[in-house]
Amino acid sequence: MSTTYGTFPGSRPRRLRTTPAMRRMVAEYRLDPSDLILPAFVREGISEPAPISAMPGVVQHTRDTLRKAAVEALEAGVAGIMLFGVPEDAKKDALGTAGTDPDGILQVAIRDVKAEVGDELVIMSDLCLDEFTDHGHCGVLDAEGRVDNDATLERYAEMAQVQADAGVHVVGPSGMMDGQVGVIRDALDQTGHEDVSILAYTVKYASAFYGPFREAIGSSLRGDRKSYQQDPANLRESMRELALDLAEGADMVMVKPALPYLDVLAKIADSVDVPVAAYQISGEYAMVEAAAANGWIDRDQAIMETLTGIKRAGANMILTYWATEAARRL
Repeated sequence: MSTTYGTFPGSRPRRLRTTPAMRRMVAEYRLDPSDLILPAFVREGISEPAPISAMPGVVQHTRDTLRKAAVEALEAGVAGIMLFGVPEDAKKDALGTAGTDPDGILQVAIRDVKAEVGDELVIMSDLCLDEFTDHGHCGVLDAEGRVDNDATLERYAEMAQVQADAGVHVVGPSGMMDGQVGVIRDALDQTGHEDVSILAYTVKYASAFYGPFREAIGSSLRGDRKSYQQDPANLRESMRELALDLAEGADMVMVKPALPYLDVLAKIADSVDVPVAAYQISGEYAMVEAAAANGWIDRDQAIMETLTGIKRAGANMILTYWATEAARRL
């Protein structure tokens, strides 16, 4: 039997895929538990965790179960926890005053978690009014029902101070108001909180994927947020937002959502010398969970694949509802 040499490939990339050990050795990107941040909801006035129907496995915590979740995240090696407060409906009003009440649910939750884990877990807090307003918008409305940018900034300055007083390490302004980072930085510095960092929601698109989150925070939103969140068609606008946030003093920047905007994430990660975060949001989570529940995809593999894709695109930090689970697996 004769053999004709030279007709087969000399370069065989498959040689580096032969075994799990080989694939691990040559992996170009590696997830680490310290890449992950757990978003968590705490709801006022409940005695048991309240499941969120659109986000299987995620709950609105009681104060006690939030403490437990923070400890579990810490033990798994998760880097941080991002807290969202859900007040009683009767406490919502047009100005979102529960958000600036030192004894409001978010500030109480910050103190609870700080008492439980101290400085071992980075405690972050959502700095926005949408959880606390009866109209569900991220800011104060004017006489015509539009979000008043500058009046909202005054409220954000107050929120920053009370969250910092409660002991938060990082505030996350998510309302997409022009000038929010600068106003918050000034408010923190002028009240003796120079060490509190700002994770700027620099790029936050008006996305269809926020739906389950609105159930999670008990949103009262009427209408939409397209007048202040970004248009999904725009990339150059994201770079402008980035330049403004950095000039105003952002310590870290974020892209939200993650998976539909990996190109934006990659461009921003290549452009800055500050840490870059991406938020794998509720709709992204819900899609994977729903497809897995129907037997259409391998759940565990899909979770790790999506997280790896976000890391590969340039994220130093990933906010994900799978943070503790993924960290344990890693």
